[in-house]
Amino acid sequence: MAFFLETLFGGLMAGMLYALIALGFVLIFKASGVFNFAQGAMVLFAALAMARFSEWIPRWLGLEGKLLVNVLAFGVAFACMVVFAWVVQRWVLSKLVNQEPIALLMATLGIAYFLDGFGQTVFGSDIYKIDVGMPKDPIFLFEQIFPGGVLINLEDLYAAGIAAALVALLALFFQYTATGRALRAVADDHQAAQSIGIPLGRIWVIVWAVAGFVALVAGVVWGSKLGVQFSLSLVALKALPVVILGGLTSVPGAIVGGLIIGVGEKLSEIYIGPMLGGGIEIWFAYVLALVFLLIRPQGLFGEKIIDRV
Repeated sequence: MAFFLETLFGGLMAGMLYALIALGFVLIFKASGVFNFAQGAMVLFAALAMARFSEWIPRWLGLEGKLLVNVLAFGVAFACMVVFAWVVQRWVLSKLVNQEPIALLMATLGIAYFLDGFGQTVFGSDIYKIDVGMPKDPIFLFEQIFPGGVLINLEDLYAAGIAAALVALLALFFQYTATGRALRAVADDHQAAQSIGIPLGRIWVIVWAVAGFVALVAGVVWGSKLGVQFSLSLVALKALPVVILGGLTSVPGAIVGGLIIGVGEKLSEIYIGPMLGGGIEIWFAYVLALVFLLIRPQGLFGEKIIDRV
């Protein structure tokens, strides 16, 4: 039972991290109605910026305190993502207003490849380290109930807490703020939103900046766990099944979808993988997403589209 709980907790915490990346996809889709294939590149670029500025700032300013350096590096990295959001709106999205969704989709693919190359040019292509002080030693819980207790990774626990807090803040932002409502209006109909005075360009800058902030947090968390390397952008691919399960327009759906994928992946890896020869954690999430596409294409929390003729 203790081993099962360890696996379950590990899946829940991994699921929260998947949900954190999936939020970026949801945010962009809610505002522009297009699936943002650049989200993985944004996670990588933000993590590279954080890692490199945390190295450069002590040399430039002569600072020694780790906390202050990390705060400054995070602020500069976020400023880079805001500039990136403005550039995307000014030179890409503003040229594609009211165009076919496939045009926006291809634009995000182009942005993804540009970010990968530009990040390597500016920040280098080595493996970099992010140290934000998250504890890496495991702890044992419920020792009075189970012999030896339940092993929990503290770093995963901290990361899951950060992801949960950010998810809650974004859910409140969309539901109860004027900007959040404007974002939903823009997603429903660009022309109608413009006709009632919603500034489309400013809204797109805000949503891409918020998605950049989410990518930065995700990049810092994953970079702290795995190191910042170019394979980090592949982690974002695990968020694709998450948004399919939860629904492309649902922030709570990103949470639920992430938890389902995280727990299902861990449990299948431990209990089904040995019978199938291993490797199930690579394809389990995508097969589950395929099943959902066949049964409920809009996801658990997505809006069902009904066409009347």
